[in-house]
Amino acid sequence: MASEDADVNGDHGTERSGSPTGPRTGARADAPAEDLPARTDAEPEGSSDAPAADTMDPKVAAAVAAAQAAGPGKGETVRIDSWIWAVRLIKTRSLGAAACRGGHVHVNGERVKPAYSVRVGDEVRLRHEGRERIVIVKRLIRKRVGAPVAVQCYVDNSPPPPPRDAVAPAGVRDRGAGRPTKRDRRELERLRALRSLGNRPPGPR
Repeated sequence: MASEDADVNGDHGTERSGSPTGPRTGARADAPAEDLPARTDAEPEGSSDAPAADTMDPKVAAAVAAAQAAGPGKGETVRIDSWIWAVRLIKTRSLGAAACRGGHVHVNGERVKPAYSVRVGDEVRLRHEGRERIVIVKRLIRKRVGAPVAVQCYVDNSPPPPPRDAVAPAGVRDRGAGRPTKRDRRELERLRALRSLGNRPPGPR
């Protein structure tokens, strides 16, 4: 009898100890299972912006890389006459220096010398060959680069160029017209004389 009671009590103890733990253990196992799909679905959303750089035009990306390669070393500065030549705003560096000395180059509204150190964000105004160029510096480079690379180094706010008729020199003959006659030469000399008189500053009266 004692052994049977012990077995009965043991069975009841097993049922009491097993019955509460069964559902709780199942509840804990089910709870993480509901959260796992949510975390798995959320991970791709955070990484969807990673390949945004791949959308850049390959030609533009190559131009930007070339501009970065032409930039100065760490701690080095770039002269304004060198920069306007490097980004093809002017044909030679000597012309850039001459433009600075002649007062045709202004940075942030101030006249600058050829050795002025230009910085990113500066507004550069250059008047050359009858046209005004207004650019904002985006990248500093010291070596002259091609036109596709040069346009990646500044923001161009220049006014449109004047029409060619407004800047055409006097006395230009059509291609294939042959050598000028005596009458043509007299007309050319007259036009040049009138042009020189128009450019001469007025004298004292």
